[in-house]
Amino acid sequence: MNMLYVIGATVATGLLVYLVVALLKAEDL
Repeated sequence: MNMLYVIGATVATGLLVYLVVALLKAEDL
């Protein structure tokens, strides 16, 4: 597997998780 692909997928997943958490916190406020 290409290393750049692994890094890209990890960053993309991290951003998605961050956005979901941010949305959940926004709803709590």
